[in-house]
Order: sequence, then C-alpha cells, then structure tokens
Amino acid sequence: MAARIRKGDTVLVITGASKGIRGEVLRVFPRADRAVVAGVNMVRKHKKPQGMSEPGGIRSEEASIHLSNLKLVDPKSEQPTKVGFRVLEDGRKVRVAKATGQVIEG
Repeated sequence: MAARIRKGDTVLVITGASKGIRGEVLRVFPRADRAVVAGVNMVRKHKKPQGMSEPGGIRSEEASIHLSNLKLVDPKSEQPTKVGFRVLEDGRKVRVAKATGQVIEG
C-alpha cells in the first residue's frame, strides 16, 4: 500500500481527544497504520534513570495515533485534503491533493 501520509507532513487530527490540532508527523508505522504526530495524543510515561545524564521521573511524550484519524494539510492552500496518486510522464508516482489537484512534494 502506498503511503498517503509520510514523515514530515503537516496533518490535522479529525477525531478524538486531540481533534482540530495540527502537527508535523514525526514517525509512521505503515504495518500498524499508525503515526506519531508532534503535540498530539500526549501520554505520561514513568521512566527509569538512564545513568547520570538522564534522571528518572514521569515524562509526557507523544503516543501513536491511527492514520484514519488524520487528514493531510495541503501545503499550497493550507486546507485539509484527501490524497490521491498520479503517474507523471517521466514515470514517477506522486501524491496529489484531491481538493486542488496539486502535486504534494516529499
């Protein structure tokens, strides 16, 4: 399956506790259909100390969120859009914003 959402994309959360928040995709897990987005789905983790440089304690970090809860933000119009695919004349397969028809770089 082709990746509709990739690392570095700006996405909008469309449902859940973080609904309406925009953020950058930090990691994508294609087999699990999940992604980690900056500032979204924050959880508190209990961490053991990792030597002198990293003390233990309770830390907030991003947890993964299902890709069905995310919508790509079109870089040109700054509006959320569906993602399609198109094969260019030179044979490259590129992502395309359904709303505007613009090629999404990256």
